[in-house]
Amino acid sequence: MTAAMRDFSSGAEWLSINTATLRKQWKLDRIVDECARRGIHTIAPWRDQVAAVGLEVLARQLRDTGVGLSGYGRGGFFPAADAAGLQAALDDNRRAVDEAVTLGAPCLVLVVGSLPGALEGRPLHKDIARARREVQDGIAATLEYARSVQMPLAIEPLHPMQAAERACINTLAQALDVCDALDPARSGALGVAVDMYHVWWDPLLATQIARAGRERLLAFHVCDWLTPTRDLLNDRGMMGDGVIELRQARGWMEAAGYAGHAEVEIFSEHWWGRPGDEVLDTCLERHRSVV
Repeated sequence: MTAAMRDFSSGAEWLSINTATLRKQWKLDRIVDECARRGIHTIAPWRDQVAAVGLEVLARQLRDTGVGLSGYGRGGFFPAADAAGLQAALDDNRRAVDEAVTLGAPCLVLVVGSLPGALEGRPLHKDIARARREVQDGIAATLEYARSVQMPLAIEPLHPMQAAERACINTLAQALDVCDALDPARSGALGVAVDMYHVWWDPLLATQIARAGRERLLAFHVCDWLTPTRDLLNDRGMMGDGVIELRQARGWMEAAGYAGHAEVEIFSEHWWGRPGDEVLDTCLERHRSVV
């Protein structure tokens, strides 16, 4: 750890729990209470978990417990087979923006989508260039509305293994190119979510984080990459159990001006199979010792 980096070793001030990490153990309202009980005052909930407990119910619970958000997941999935599908995606993203505003999120995270139907195993076409055009057009349209309600959008590049189904933006450089095209003034309305599971391997990572700078670095997600990885979606590692140099990456983020939370986001059948108390306590300990 360099002298310029924040000290995470003694508390949870800069820890956020992405609620997917505990989605199979507890409902969202329980996650909020368990975090608050441990002095963890920041979460990043997913829309389906919010819907299960109720948007207004959660907003009230957040106020009552003093728990805030580091981000809201997710918007995106813009490409579609036809005009009706494209419009439906825009409508859904507008709803996601409104939900993020209601919950006081600092940004809406975008998993941008890719080949329509591929997630269900039935891709309707193979034109990834078309999908990327539709992604940029969808972000542009959503950005116009998000600006009006002051909700920043954070593009999350996903690992190339998910390029067909979940996101056709796969490097930080790609995401920043879209930001530069749609928000050349670097207004803070459009930026990136740097998820280390997806970008740790990128030889340009340090230079692209520096390129992003404070205005574009809207979220920082941490977990670890296991060797071997047995499932490319649901076998993420707990911080410290894999090969990602997390503290080095946080140093790059902070040197570029990032001063937000390190958000623990672990999709893992192993950790979903452990008691929720154990998972949350381990996240807290590893945040202090590894991140």
